[in-house]
Amino acid sequence: MKWRAYEPDVLPLWVAEMDVQLAEPVADAVREALRLGDTGYPAGTVYADALSGFARDRWGWDLDVERTAIVPDVMLGIVEVLKLVTGPGDAVVVNSPVYTPFYQFVTHMDRRVIEAPLDAGGRLDPATLETAFTRAVEGGGRAAYLLCSPHNPTGTVHTADELAHAAELANARGVRVVADEIHAPVVLPGARHVPFLTVPGSGSGFSLMSASKAWNLAGLKAALAVAGSEAAADLAAMPEEVSHGPSHVGIIAHAAALRHATGWLDSLLEGLDENRKLLSGLLDKHLPGVRYRPGGGTFLAWLDCRALGLGDDPAAAFLERGRVALNSGPSFGTGGAGHVRLNLATSPEILEEAVRRMAGSV
Repeated sequence: MKWRAYEPDVLPLWVAEMDVQLAEPVADAVREALRLGDTGYPAGTVYADALSGFARDRWGWDLDVERTAIVPDVMLGIVEVLKLVTGPGDAVVVNSPVYTPFYQFVTHMDRRVIEAPLDAGGRLDPATLETAFTRAVEGGGRAAYLLCSPHNPTGTVHTADELAHAAELANARGVRVVADEIHAPVVLPGARHVPFLTVPGSGSGFSLMSASKAWNLAGLKAALAVAGSEAAADLAAMPEEVSHGPSHVGIIAHAAALRHATGWLDSLLEGLDENRKLLSGLLDKHLPGVRYRPGGGTFLAWLDCRALGLGDDPAAAFLERGRVALNSGPSFGTGGAGHVRLNLATSPEILEEAVRRMAGSV
């Protein structure tokens, strides 16, 4: 998708795919499955077992495999979990600016989005959250909080205190927390991911996790829903047919990544950190009017272009004049106007050329 959506002269730095070679242990696992003809339906806990081991090693989290379910991907898993804890017309709180499909999927399933914007520093704002949670349950309906951690598009890595406070506020209003942690393994030096289900007060919550972003496996569909200690019965009510949606070969690939390709991931994170620093330098040199606060997580950069005078949607100007494809800021909700999202998981050469083109278009 990334390289085919636009004309050949456009540099694509938009959708969250990385320009990297597949990790060899993952390729080996897929090749072996094909050699054996192992291409049937998914079953068992191989994915959850692999994630549990990874979570223990990386985050000190003893993830309970018994409280997991395989789902087609993170967003479809979120939809299924929201169906368990909310009904039509109920509210779902999100922290804008946030991943565009949060709005699309939530409204398509007949739920209402209530925004609780991040603060000026790009962090969770307790007062704003409390107000949003209060609004969400007005009238006696059920409500959920769709948390993005690490946050997309800003790259913010929430702290344990921030997450615990958010859980406390949600519990006080009876709001169920559903955490999208798809970028959890992609946390760069200087930051540490805290799994939501490890903080106090998270027992009634859920986490959706996948190896797809960290190991560039979006085309091999698979993800896991994980229930908190008090939410196992809810997760058990998920329809059995949901487990037919993931790709069996995808599960094989994701499990191999989590078990055998952690060295590849560490190398990737080093390269992403170098690109993060490179982007900062390039913007300082060629586009000093752009404000960039490097986030601690994801491989995405959230650029404040309001000083350039390109209007609410600078991505349109960068595409038309510079032939660089970025994500449009307004699509991320309140706080997105005048911003663009840039995918820095590419070669330094492409990153340099993209910034040169962007500068030439202003």
